[in-house]
Amino acid sequence: MSKIRHILGISGGKDSAALAIYMREKYPNLDIDYYMSDTESELEETNNLIEKLEGYLGKKIKKIKAADTSEHTTVFDHFLKLYRSFLPSSQARWCTKKLKLEPFETEIGSRPTISYVGIRGDEQREGYVSVKSNIQTIFPFRRNIWSLDVINKVLHNNNINKIKNYYEKYVTGKKLIEILEIVETPLSKHFFYSKKMNTLLDFGVALFNKVVFDFLKTTDSPIGKLDKFPLIDNEDLLVRNDIFNILKDSGVGVPAYYKKIEYEINGKKGTYSRTRSGCYFCFYQQKIEWIWLYEQHPNLFKKAMKYEKDGYTWMDNESLTDIIKPKRIEKIKENHIKKTERKLQKIKSPFLIDNLIEEGEENLCVNCFI
Repeated sequence: MSKIRHILGISGGKDSAALAIYMREKYPNLDIDYYMSDTESELEETNNLIEKLEGYLGKKIKKIKAADTSEHTTVFDHFLKLYRSFLPSSQARWCTKKLKLEPFETEIGSRPTISYVGIRGDEQREGYVSVKSNIQTIFPFRRNIWSLDVINKVLHNNNINKIKNYYEKYVTGKKLIEILEIVETPLSKHFFYSKKMNTLLDFGVALFNKVVFDFLKTTDSPIGKLDKFPLIDNEDLLVRNDIFNILKDSGVGVPAYYKKIEYEINGKKGTYSRTRSGCYFCFYQQKIEWIWLYEQHPNLFKKAMKYEKDGYTWMDNESLTDIIKPKRIEKIKENHIKKTERKLQKIKSPFLIDNLIEEGEENLCVNCFI
């Protein structure tokens, strides 16, 4: 039987960096390989974070490149030529597929692998889950560490009796009766997967994990091939503040592009920064982030401008040439200040989601930031 490989992708962002530190501290006996999908278009701040993280981990972070390139071109340029200058967008994310996902799966090959992904406990999104059966994704920061495909299999109506038997191994008495009542309730449009899962998690996260682990042992999943899996007992739930604390306490520090920089426009003061890792020209950037790039990294902004030709632009309704006109910069900054003020007013909102979403994180590409 092939040895199970443990792998953790570093995007250059705060969450994946914090996860690498967290796993190193909490599970030092896990032999984890670290990798980064190198597009050769990252910010200098991102590369600095990678260097600091390598020093902390005492291990190299392998850079995976989707293509061999010369000093005169980049991986992105290589594929842009193949796509005939058609720039990627939220509707056509060929960059994610070609520069991130395909190199990742090529690196894994056919070896049974567990991939650790830093989706936080306060995020309402799923991370990248490979369709390859030899790759299994785990989310250590979440209450539910399992990917959706695993949950769907475990809680499928066809497996009710099997799940009952697993719970009967660990629980007795009144608690077992209550649990079995939930397990025996078939899934329906009124009692869907997430509701059933969360109800079972309420009876004990570690208990639920043991049941899932027992189920996986009857399958060909990578985790099912293990005699034991240390994250079974993990009941942590880490949110945004925890991530920043991990980075600060470790000495690695928060990626420099998160640092708020003050600006003033028409007598009002605001702050801006970048809210994500990834390529400097990422089309998921907000317009205020494009202005941040223009003012903080003018050379990179000029490079991004050069890609806009033949009618292709990074934004659907505006070119980079338009966005840096003085009046347009003024308007974007004014709008950003107003948006920030509205967010501050929402801090006392009774709706949890208003308080959890960090500016810019509502539009993340869930695949690119693995």
